[in-house]
Amino acid sequence: MMTAGILITVVEVAVMLLFPPLATLTATKPSSLSHQILDVQQIMHTTKSASRLPQTQLFDHEILETDRKRWKLNLVHRDKLSEHDGDHRRRMEARLKRDVKRVAFLNSRIVNGYNHTMGGGGERFQVEDFGSEVVSGMQQGSGEYFVRIGVGSPPQSQYMVVDSGSDVVWVQCLPCKQCYQQSDPLFDPANSASFIAVSCGSTVCKHAETAVGCHGHGGGRWCGYQVSYGDGSYTKGTLALETLTFDNTFIQKVAIGCGHRNQGLFIGAAGLLGIGGGSMSLVSQLGGASDGAFSYCLVSRGTDSPGSLEFGRESLPTDSAVWVPLLRNLRVPTFYYVGLSGLGVGGVQVSIPEPIFKLSDMGHGGVVMDTGTAVTRLPTAAYTTFRDAFLAQTTNLPRAQPNSIFGTCYDLNGFYTVQVPTVSFYFTGGPVLTLPARNYLIPVNDVGTFCFAFAPTSSGLSIIGNIQQEGIQISVDSTNGLMGFGPNVC
Repeated sequence: MMTAGILITVVEVAVMLLFPPLATLTATKPSSLSHQILDVQQIMHTTKSASRLPQTQLFDHEILETDRKRWKLNLVHRDKLSEHDGDHRRRMEARLKRDVKRVAFLNSRIVNGYNHTMGGGGERFQVEDFGSEVVSGMQQGSGEYFVRIGVGSPPQSQYMVVDSGSDVVWVQCLPCKQCYQQSDPLFDPANSASFIAVSCGSTVCKHAETAVGCHGHGGGRWCGYQVSYGDGSYTKGTLALETLTFDNTFIQKVAIGCGHRNQGLFIGAAGLLGIGGGSMSLVSQLGGASDGAFSYCLVSRGTDSPGSLEFGRESLPTDSAVWVPLLRNLRVPTFYYVGLSGLGVGGVQVSIPEPIFKLSDMGHGGVVMDTGTAVTRLPTAAYTTFRDAFLAQTTNLPRAQPNSIFGTCYDLNGFYTVQVPTVSFYFTGGPVLTLPARNYLIPVNDVGTFCFAFAPTSSGLSIIGNIQQEGIQISVDSTNGLMGFGPNVC
């Protein structure tokens, strides 16, 4: 039997919920700040001394803020989940290898012009705004950030990869013909009173782009699904409707994939929670209850500060945020595109032709915000000009050999702090986002090698990765077509 909590049910027709309009937004002026301080010793200390949280602290939810329309819970950084301290260099190498595959996946989605997630229509959910504890999954060998949720009735606790570049919601299921290792016991539908396999004739099956046929015979024919992630990773199984639990909120009849054959980069996680812009993502399935709005904070590396993932209009900042228009690519509606007009170094915009970042009418190019990519990728021509401008203002810093995908590195061993030029994103229409120094000069080992955390790409697609997003409140307002940065820090 379900414990006491807030119950969310599906309705056939979405109810229009009325919210106050957003305040008028004004563009920020370009920052006059030309340099800032990078605290080398503090950053090196946190990479070496990151310790694992006790199990009781990790799993006992601490509610930070609760009201009628909002549940805000702690975000735990990935370093706190590591089963051993490990070596920062090895962790970074593994992270960058996964990152290369992630970028290839995103580019393949656009080239193929196919939305590799459960797309189409389907039921929408009416729900009070809610949030859930989020942790990063890099130390567990998969994904970038995890959310801890319950699946089924009674809830079976699972870690799920949170992915803004995917719409699919799926979990490994028993009986499992091929499953990878995960942190929690496999989800068993037989122990869930709310599990409903989707029939072949259902609306969900007809609209799911991942549907691949039917299982069984006669009246017991169930809708199969398959999702491929372009790097050899995949999940196959049966579509189902199931209850998901976030803290004390129960969301009924969420369309999920029950995976019986799974392979890939998901070791540690039970599955994936897609929060992309497609019609079958969790955000879209929530419908009018969340009003297409959510907000997240990716906690800075090595800090004890909490981060969060929240759904609903109440999670959006009302003052002082920098808002930019969301752009839509009809070829891949999953991705969250923003208009970028240029890049800045030392408080001055670098000379890069604006069309290099433009999303074409054919769906090529453009700039995607992605939680699953770590390192920001820029077209080679833009990257080269950007990097050269940074190099020109850091001639006082000792250079180090290139490292993996990073071509610009510095030997900061023995330095306590260093002065570095500011780095900024110039968004279309005027807003400027100036990054903290630790979001663009990052340690790649334990001996003081720091690298400029951007990389070139031969494709026209630019990706703003999660390293650059750390510590900044990111808000998505799909209903009004806006993405916000700040004002809160994580």
